[in-house]
Amino acid sequence: MTEGDISVKTAIVTDSNCGISKEEAADLNIFIIPMPVYIQNDFYYEGIDLHPESFLIHLKGNQEVHTSQPAPADLMSMWEKVLSSGFDELVYIPMSSGLSGSFHTACQMAMEFPERVYVADARRISVTQRHAVQDALWLTGQGMGASAIKERLERNSLNSIVFVGVDDIDYLKQGGRITSAAAAMASVLNIKPLLVIGGNKIDAYEKVRGQKCCEKRLLRAIQEKAAQFKRQGHDIRIGIAGSFTDKDDLAYWYAQAKEMFPDEELIYDPLTCSISSHVGPNSFGMGVSVKIKA
Repeated sequence: MTEGDISVKTAIVTDSNCGISKEEAADLNIFIIPMPVYIQNDFYYEGIDLHPESFLIHLKGNQEVHTSQPAPADLMSMWEKVLSSGFDELVYIPMSSGLSGSFHTACQMAMEFPERVYVADARRISVTQRHAVQDALWLTGQGMGASAIKERLERNSLNSIVFVGVDDIDYLKQGGRITSAAAAMASVLNIKPLLVIGGNKIDAYEKVRGQKCCEKRLLRAIQEKAAQFKRQGHDIRIGIAGSFTDKDDLAYWYAQAKEMFPDEELIYDPLTCSISSHVGPNSFGMGVSVKIKA
């Protein structure tokens, strides 16, 4: 499709790591591939028969939990459904290639749909993956085709960052990200890890004493990054995320974010299973991305 060819209909497809619910996806006219989740010996689809509240209950119960990339058959079925429902082509925006093998699997499968399926490595997850979907929708509204949208998303892919504060360090220990000795020491000293997700990996950003200090440090880090993007002449999107088990904690975190960014549109999304399974309940996060412009 050539840019501006509005006779060609382009669909946007993503996975449930973006945090967009199936109800919102229907309103936006986009399509969501649900991530598979295994709990003990049971299998679920995120956003279909497993929702954040119930997932957190399983996590708190210390049940064995792990996530997986979408099955090739499920992905193929979704693409065929989309392309047979009035769309000529589609852009698929999976979670970052640095965090999962799903991007590379999708690229292999897209070869079965030449010039109809384009897989974009937006290098995002959670709220920043949502931002990439928003950018893609805006680009379709500008008459841009799937190939050009993929190129624009990938060009902008590293202009985003997510910070996540962890309430219970034991979940990082269970996931093998820290040793048992380090977890025990952190618990004694009330250390709260602040993680950063930028492009290709999840990494430690800082270790902070106490929950409130961790929250303040996260807000300052987002504020600094947002200011940097603005100094470079960019418009931004800011998202809020968390794995809260108490609605009052969610409201408090949203209020803190709104106080810092009173003029920004802030959307809250629960942390998806892929992240929550590593950071545990009552974690809190924010992300900022550069908004694609004409």
